[in-house]
Amino acid sequence: MTPTPHGTNPRSHATNANPFRFGYGTNGLADLRLDDALGLLADLGYDGVGLTLDHMHLDPLAPDVAARTRKVARRLDTLGLGVTVETGARYVLDPRRKHGPSLLDPDPADRARRVDLLIRAVRIAADLGAHAVHCFSGVLPADPTHLANPADQAHPVATAHPAEDTAWKRLAEALTPVLDAATHAGVPLAVEPEPGHLLATLADFHHLRRILGDPPALGLTLDIGHCQCLEPLPPADCVRAAAPWLRHVQIEDMRRGHHEHLPFGDGEIDFPPVLEALAATGYQALTVVELPRHSHAGPHFAAQSLPFLHRAARAIPAGAEGSTP
Repeated sequence: MTPTPHGTNPRSHATNANPFRFGYGTNGLADLRLDDALGLLADLGYDGVGLTLDHMHLDPLAPDVAARTRKVARRLDTLGLGVTVETGARYVLDPRRKHGPSLLDPDPADRARRVDLLIRAVRIAADLGAHAVHCFSGVLPADPTHLANPADQAHPVATAHPAEDTAWKRLAEALTPVLDAATHAGVPLAVEPEPGHLLATLADFHHLRRILGDPPALGLTLDIGHCQCLEPLPPADCVRAAAPWLRHVQIEDMRRGHHEHLPFGDGEIDFPPVLEALAATGYQALTVVELPRHSHAGPHFAAQSLPFLHRAARAIPAGAEGSTP
């Protein structure tokens, strides 16, 4: 399949009256077979899916991944579902280390394994016609002294935080071949600020962007709950500030200072202003519900989430600025 332009998809259900295209993440449907999960989301009325590459769904390390990807692409097309590719599987690379290895690991070979996964994700995304590939930085190693490898100190920089500077250098170097692959494939790489990670905030995203020289293939995944959790701006203002780089959106409820993904209504977020701001940006790619810790009742929460989002969209004041793209 030919990749689509950034922020668009030929299966889009968005209209001027309803600019939103809602999806649901397969990391919140981990107990379902992928084919069943896709069928469920189509039956519920979702516009697309956030597809986490993992062993139980579309395994990026499977020897027949190309054939599996073609099968999934046909299924998505039949169901009329758009897709974004997500790379947040907990144990896809290492059965003993959650989200390990990362782009910040001290061992260059371990970092290379994560880079390889992301490049595979870019290829899969291109074959699926996905609008973006999501990724994150990873956390700083537990022992900061592990960052001080001789190879990383070839060009030392005087700073009060040498370990963190080395981590940013590693992150930029690791992402460079991934961005090259994304540029070649025509699929943007959408980095997510993740609480607790090196790249945790919108300010951190802009720091990475400057280090890399603002490459066109580098975009942003904005998680609305994360904005509520730790950004200085309210979530709606975060959306406006992020607009030029927005390539993927994740959405759920959350409370200030607590990184816990919650079903809608269980947190503190006022969603109509968030959706109003999102519409004002002209963003038309998927906005994906992110409830990875609720897979035990995934079909239930998928069924509840879409009506909630539709009600929030209808609550946007008529004629409000940004109520149409």
